[in-house]
Amino acid sequence: MASRETTVSDGSNQPEAPLSPAAEPSKYSKTTALKSILNRDDKGQGLVGRRVVVGGWVNSRKERAESDAPGQLPTPRAAAAQSQDVSCYDLLVQRVPFLRPIARILVGVIGAQPEKPAASPAKEGPFTVYLRINDGSCSSNLQVVMDSSMSLPGQVITVGTCILVQGVLQKILAPKKHVVELRVEKILHVGVVDVKSYPLTKSRISLESLRDHPHLRPRSIAVGSVTRICSNLIYTGHGFFQKKGFIHVQTPIITSMNAGNHGKMFQVTTLLSNSGGKDKSAAVHEHEGVDLEAFRASIREKSKRIDELRRSDSNKEALSAAEQDLQRSKELVVMLEKQQQSTAPSAGEMDFSNDFFSRPVYLSASAGLHLESYACALSSVYTIGPVFETDESKSAAKLAERWMIEAELAFTELQDVMNCAEDLVQSLCYSLLETAGNDLKCVSKQIEKNCIKRLKSIVSGSFARITYSEALNILNQVKDKSFLSKVGWGNTLSEEQESYLADELYKRPVIVHEYPKGVKPFYVRVSDDGRTVSAFDIIAPKVGVVVRGSQKEERMDVIIKRIQELGLPHEQYEWYIDLRKHGYVKHSGFSLDIEKMVMTATGLADVKDAIPFPRVRGHAKL
Repeated sequence: MASRETTVSDGSNQPEAPLSPAAEPSKYSKTTALKSILNRDDKGQGLVGRRVVVGGWVNSRKERAESDAPGQLPTPRAAAAQSQDVSCYDLLVQRVPFLRPIARILVGVIGAQPEKPAASPAKEGPFTVYLRINDGSCSSNLQVVMDSSMSLPGQVITVGTCILVQGVLQKILAPKKHVVELRVEKILHVGVVDVKSYPLTKSRISLESLRDHPHLRPRSIAVGSVTRICSNLIYTGHGFFQKKGFIHVQTPIITSMNAGNHGKMFQVTTLLSNSGGKDKSAAVHEHEGVDLEAFRASIREKSKRIDELRRSDSNKEALSAAEQDLQRSKELVVMLEKQQQSTAPSAGEMDFSNDFFSRPVYLSASAGLHLESYACALSSVYTIGPVFETDESKSAAKLAERWMIEAELAFTELQDVMNCAEDLVQSLCYSLLETAGNDLKCVSKQIEKNCIKRLKSIVSGSFARITYSEALNILNQVKDKSFLSKVGWGNTLSEEQESYLADELYKRPVIVHEYPKGVKPFYVRVSDDGRTVSAFDIIAPKVGVVVRGSQKEERMDVIIKRIQELGLPHEQYEWYIDLRKHGYVKHSGFSLDIEKMVMTATGLADVKDAIPFPRVRGHAKL
């Protein structure tokens, strides 16, 4: 709907009020952010009487008759009875849960109802509408009060509607959580919502369900808080390095080299879209219009439909037909998967001299090696960006695309870079405690109650530091529990073992260092004993490893030997070896997993909820 402006007297006879300097509108949008009103120490009380323009999305709507006591919201029963568009059908569906599946079948969606004249109000006489809106600037909602006559005929402002209004801030007569509300004078814009298909009408919806709507899930209060916490972490990360003289470097996402023990990498090529290629490439080109993910999504929807039919005790013929349709869809997907696998050319069959870059290239799994070249010229550098890994696991801790803060420091050894990484983690947590209090309170209520306590424990003292050998000795002495993975030299520590060290034994972050040579990449400096390397991990309570780092191997003969031992292509690393020829220096670096830090701060159990658009095996919506 186009923007519009409606001027209606609210009957309060309040004098013209100026915009408050403390609640100035944005330079660009001319609206006042709700955080500048609600996040004040006085919760906005000092702004009473000020005129502001605010915008946001409606999270709840209630009504009361003009004759009701002022300053009090009606009870849910009264609100339902007073609603402008509520019918007996609505009330039954809202109040009696077991009727909802039947409603879906008979009507198509909960809350739908037979059409009725748009201009037939359910009540006579004026009434007051109470809306709670949020603009994403903070976790708190602002109560907006308006007269029913301000809406256009047939237009209902309901949950999900976007509004832009001008009004005067006034004190709530019976304050509880909030002390101010906005009395609307003008409606400047209404962005209507399709109430039948809008998925966020419930007051609470699970994080898992929200993943099905990645374009709308940031409107939930919890996801909004998680996003602002992530933003705070990245902002603080930049500030930490800038204050310490580091230089920010943009490293490439597309690379021609494998950075080490990162498993399989995503290959980037234009050959598959070239219809003039080999026969197998042409076969793939013929099927590129087939969207397997769309078929899989259809199967999920059909499965949900069958579940609803079973719960509603519908006729057996409809259920049988739906089950047969689902089975046919599954068989089709299996056939298409086999067909694509049999026609897809392998990397060994491709002539990369005809590719865009004339050689095999990949999505980068780490920026570390590229940063090294700049650290060997600018001393201290960092970058913040995405890395990619084709992890087949569907673990709640695995993503195909992650965001990392990576740093490299010249003239440093292992202890130096461990100190820098520990300082960064504590700085990030301290910033959240100091500047993101409202969002932390929100996630402590909606996600995990111990998140603030955990952050305080991280900043309260130094991290524990133990060698890999010491960690094995500790784990081998545990008598009151058994670990699924074997505790032995040369094995990586399992998530279960890491959790024991950080959550149960030390109850704070633990730095484990001096790992066996075989479990770390080729570029890590080999210790004098020849068995261990100068690498470290920071293990945080609840989430596991949040930082990995190491001192890099500066000796040219050793780095060449390591490349040969691991069978890596020498030509890919000629430039890396060349750095050791021309003014080599001891240097170290580390990478911090931003999503893991978000999980540490919020208590999220699944990493897919810590990133706006998660990419995992079999799932890449939007």
